[in-house]
Amino acid sequence: MPSYNTGPRLARTAEEARAAWQPVWVVVDGSDDGSDEGLEDGPGFRVLRRARNGGKGAAVLDGLRAADAAGFSHVLVMDADGQHPAGEIARFMALSREHPEAMILGVPVFDASAPRVRVLGRRISNGLVRFETGQNIGDALFGFRVYPLRALRAVMEAGRHMRGYDFDTEALVRLCWRGVEVRNCAVPVRYFAKAEGGVSHFRYGRDNALLFAMHVRLIGEMVRRRF
Repeated sequence: MPSYNTGPRLARTAEEARAAWQPVWVVVDGSDDGSDEGLEDGPGFRVLRRARNGGKGAAVLDGLRAADAAGFSHVLVMDADGQHPAGEIARFMALSREHPEAMILGVPVFDASAPRVRVLGRRISNGLVRFETGQNIGDALFGFRVYPLRALRAVMEAGRHMRGYDFDTEALVRLCWRGVEVRNCAVPVRYFAKAEGGVSHFRYGRDNALLFAMHVRLIGEMVRRRF
């Protein structure tokens, strides 16, 4: 569970995850809002702290390296802001046990709280990723997923990308290129308003530009791979 300045939602989400599954690890990505105060290692719970903010993918990679060293074979990655349903963790883990060679991808079922512009925008990303992979990808951006740990670590360490908001999409594409099977699984998602403690670090201009550049790079690489 990577976290950067998630506010009071972090402690609540961590508790919900611990109630659903253990162990739970939180990677605090250089937060300076005090959201990780009171979070300490304990039974079935571990906190990793990065000295400075490096982005979602960088935090996930730190967690992967530590989990690999501890002997884990698979990881479930989820957001720390409460949008992802902790109650679905056990179901995803069960699917991963049935299909250990696959990545289990959450496919969001949106309610009225979802910003319409983001719902529409992800349709473009989904279409591009299906084109790049030739796979039936349910959702390219939703970060509630189970990955085979070493396959994910290998694709991330093979290059300098996938350290920020581009992590979810590019990791998915590159794992497909490595032959990792895809299993889609629908889950509910909720967007919290600011008054409810919701925090979003998504910036439409900056992050959409990052995703655009990523897709240009991936399509160029796809063409080279094929021809």
